[in-house]
Amino acid sequence: MASKPTVLITGASSGIGAVYADRFARRGHDLVLVARNAERLESVASRLRAETDVTVDIIQADVTAAADIARIEERLREDERIGILVNNAGAALPGSFVEQNAAQAADLIALNVTAPTRLAAAVAPRFARAGSGAIVNIGSVVGLAPELGLTVYGATKAFVQFLSQGLAQELGPKGVYVQAVLPAVTRTEIWERSGRDVNAMPAVMETAELVDAALVGFDRREAVTIPPLPDAGQWDALEAARRAMLPNYRQVHAAARYRAVA
Repeated sequence: MASKPTVLITGASSGIGAVYADRFARRGHDLVLVARNAERLESVASRLRAETDVTVDIIQADVTAAADIARIEERLREDERIGILVNNAGAALPGSFVEQNAAQAADLIALNVTAPTRLAAAVAPRFARAGSGAIVNIGSVVGLAPELGLTVYGATKAFVQFLSQGLAQELGPKGVYVQAVLPAVTRTEIWERSGRDVNAMPAVMETAELVDAALVGFDRREAVTIPPLPDAGQWDALEAARRAMLPNYRQVHAAARYRAVA
């Protein structure tokens, strides 16, 4: 029987990433866990080694640091045992757009946009050659909802969703599965780090429930999984409306509604 692919997970020392590590370990997958906090990362790894019969490697790394992300990229390119990448590391910013500075925005984009793009780019060619593999990108429903006010964070998550759907178009025919997971408010440290009290927020999902639902979508090979969405038909309708516009984008002339009236 073929062995199960190793799973590389970023942001694996806590929250959603740590739950993904637990769930994949209990499914019998060896792990490569990536995070900045070595102590917490080793704690997760030690527990999983003791509780499951899998190998757990750790990489202490900041995915926004050039030397660190280069090490992860090399591991993804060279380690043919890795067959699943979970791009989970991410953050949000405190305050509104006008209260945030350019350096903060650039750092957030490096973490939420550049890092997952680079890691996917490192592994996608190998997956495509093998005709197998999976890339899971953790986005957010905020990327669909500018009304929520998290402008830069939402923009980064909209990028993650588009990246995932674009990769699914390109890599799906080659046998590579790509999933975008869009949580709503989930009980993770991202909120405290961005200056928000998660306990004061309504309808907070626990990380275990979020990941378990995301893995149902993974097993079903959904392109986009939105764990809190009760009616899948709403997403299907949104996608159908988007696709219906595609033929109308290719026009020689501007639409009549934009032409000057004599």
